[in-house]
Amino acid sequence: MAETQIIERTEGGTTVRTGSNGQQVIIPASLPILPIRNIVVFPGTVMPLNVGRQKSKNLLDEVMPADKLIGVVTQKNADTEDPRVADLNTVGTACMILKLFKLPDGNQSIIVHGLVRFRVIEIDQTDPFLTAKIEVLQETLTPGPALDALMASVRQQANRVIELSPNTPDEAAQVLNSITNPSALADFLAANLQADTNDKQMLLEELDVEKRLRMIASRLATQLDVLELQSKIQSQVKENIDKSQRRYYLQEQMKAIRKELGEGDQTGSEVENLREKLVAAKLPEPVMKEATRELNRLESIPQASPEYGVIRTYLQILSELPWAVETTDKIDLAEAKRILDRDHHNLEKVKRRIIEYLAVRKLKPEGGGAILCFVGPPGVGKTSLGKSIAEAMGRSFIRVALGGVRDEADIRGHRRTYIGSLPGRIISELRKAGTRNPLMMLDEIDKMSSDFRGDPASAMLEVLDPAQNHTFTDHYLDVPFDLSKVLFIATANTMDTVPGPLRDRMEVIEIPGYTQTDKLNIAKRYLVPRQIEAHGLTPKQVKFNDDSLRWIIDGYTREAGVRNLERNIGAVVRAIAADIVGGRTEKMTVDKVFVTKTLGPRRFEPELAARTSVPGVATGMAYTPVGGEILFIEASRMPGKGNVTLTGQIGDVMKESATAAFTLIRSHAKELGISEELLANSDLHVHVPAGAVPKDGPSAGVAMFTAIASLFLNKPVRHDIAMTGEITLRGLVLPIGGLKEKTLAAMRAGIKEVIIPKRNHKDMTDIPEEAKNTLKFHFVNHVDEVLEIALGKAVVRRATSAKAPPAAKANGNGKSEKSKPHRPTTARHG
Repeated sequence: MAETQIIERTEGGTTVRTGSNGQQVIIPASLPILPIRNIVVFPGTVMPLNVGRQKSKNLLDEVMPADKLIGVVTQKNADTEDPRVADLNTVGTACMILKLFKLPDGNQSIIVHGLVRFRVIEIDQTDPFLTAKIEVLQETLTPGPALDALMASVRQQANRVIELSPNTPDEAAQVLNSITNPSALADFLAANLQADTNDKQMLLEELDVEKRLRMIASRLATQLDVLELQSKIQSQVKENIDKSQRRYYLQEQMKAIRKELGEGDQTGSEVENLREKLVAAKLPEPVMKEATRELNRLESIPQASPEYGVIRTYLQILSELPWAVETTDKIDLAEAKRILDRDHHNLEKVKRRIIEYLAVRKLKPEGGGAILCFVGPPGVGKTSLGKSIAEAMGRSFIRVALGGVRDEADIRGHRRTYIGSLPGRIISELRKAGTRNPLMMLDEIDKMSSDFRGDPASAMLEVLDPAQNHTFTDHYLDVPFDLSKVLFIATANTMDTVPGPLRDRMEVIEIPGYTQTDKLNIAKRYLVPRQIEAHGLTPKQVKFNDDSLRWIIDGYTREAGVRNLERNIGAVVRAIAADIVGGRTEKMTVDKVFVTKTLGPRRFEPELAARTSVPGVATGMAYTPVGGEILFIEASRMPGKGNVTLTGQIGDVMKESATAAFTLIRSHAKELGISEELLANSDLHVHVPAGAVPKDGPSAGVAMFTAIASLFLNKPVRHDIAMTGEITLRGLVLPIGGLKEKTLAAMRAGIKEVIIPKRNHKDMTDIPEEAKNTLKFHFVNHVDEVLEIALGKAVVRRATSAKAPPAAKANGNGKSEKSKPHRPTTARHG
């Protein structure tokens, strides 16, 4: 490799001497500029370059017939397709084109010889290709013993790198040792270093030869450390292979000895079969070490020993687990949205969160991601959502039913010291799935309980923690198994029974109940076709009109989900199937008459007017684990001494609400127009019907206050209005939780108007449009406003207190409050 020397500088250019024959080349003051990507050309080196951009082809068409001199400059960003001046480095290499190749695909390839460094001074033109005024750079070199020692050290390092690099040609060492010029040596090594483009550009821009050699020495030292470590690893691998060959030879000898002694070879073949399965399963090194130890024990134990069967079963389970088998995620957001829309009606908020979740998995597949928990009433499609997600991702679907699980061993497995021990549910399901990255649906996670056998919810903490589950240890396996690839999705009806630490590990997505319109659409799109097919019929034989479906929804079901609706549709389809088998041939159109004939009288009738037509009865709204519902607060008085009796299996919080309501009535009897003597000489009995159902929560306070006020004012509460809200002894109405579920329950029951706390106004964004259009909402701050709306008359306010603002009446389109609603943590009824 010959160095390049600058001979003379003139206004027209710079004369340099290059090549081993001392050829002189004039570098003009203005050069065509060829931008290149991911590569740096150094003086004195010969390199191939691919040319594909149109401007670069224009440049070659121009210079090839002429002097073949170009300036090669590396782009700062390789992704820039049409680089501007700011996208290029200022220092490049003047090159001579030695050869041009035209490729079949229309691109071109050239071989260039680097001559000398230059710096771009000014851009002359940008079209049809770049040209620039340049300045040829002169290197600085201070000869001396230090430079000679540095060259010797760098040459020694480079020779060692060539020796350890398997793919380096033999001529490389000869070329290296033949270079005597320090600058040429530095450029030769810089061009062949394993470094990124930015590092090589720094070496090109360094004009001090000694500094450049020191930079190269530092990078060679790093590369040499890596190569020596690789060489050491290869030596260790070769040694291990030799040990394996020796072990195989000894095992073959042992088989021959056993055969000569007449001993059966069944044990040996079984052990070898297990060994082959374990190797094929690609167990991690710690697990393989444990399996090998058990295999060695198995070889030395007689088959008649009980321990032989225990070890053999353990090894079989180890070999059948998917240690290295996983499916490839195929996340297409458009396809995922299509699948979710196909399988589920409405639930737009939930679907949007699932699409966001899948988008994050697509951008960062190796990330643990959130663990979703779908919470909602039965029959709203929580489990089927998990199936849709698995289908959208191309993963296996596993459902683990946790309802009634009360033994920690169900999750973590039993230790092998017990007879008949097996792995826990998590490992067992993964073994059946045959892949280590399925979608695992943890169904009914709120139904787990604990007893003297342990707390399974605590065992789930490790399973659902992305920071721990990569080393999940089942008691039966006694070796860590990586659960970080598993996509866990949990379902629950309520989060009240889920322990706080477990709830903290999951992102809760609430799935509310369906409106009547939602149920009608679900029945038409999903339930009716599914039941027709399940009973062996075709759409040409059966047709349900909308009136019949509404009749079933209103008269035979009162639920948040659609399970009972599908069950009743199935009963109607079965009756039609019986008619068809009996000889019916014409198409059957199901109407209300046929539904009533098949299902019997309506099970649910509107009873609001009858229940609230007398003083002392108010309609409240409740939120239960199976959706919202309405409840009636009944109050009655009899002669007595002012005592209060509470019945209906109500909890302590609801009892306190009743006591607070009665205290509020008594303390403001004068303002309300109630005789204090009547209060003092009357006993009060407050009852909440459905006495077999436990009820608790503070949000029944408004309904209890209204029922008691109605009783003593002898004024019936409007039968078409329901209310919810917590009260204070000052008469303030505080916010509540579960507004959406309570509102849907009121709409199902035929309520026309609802009274809710004004501070719940911001929750109106979650209320379905159908409910907003059907119900009239009254937002209140004080109980006086409640009485004005519910009793249909103005009630005298307390003269000593400031007048509360008038009740806001809206259909959900008003401005929301900024205050934070209070949500009860231990009770949801009321």
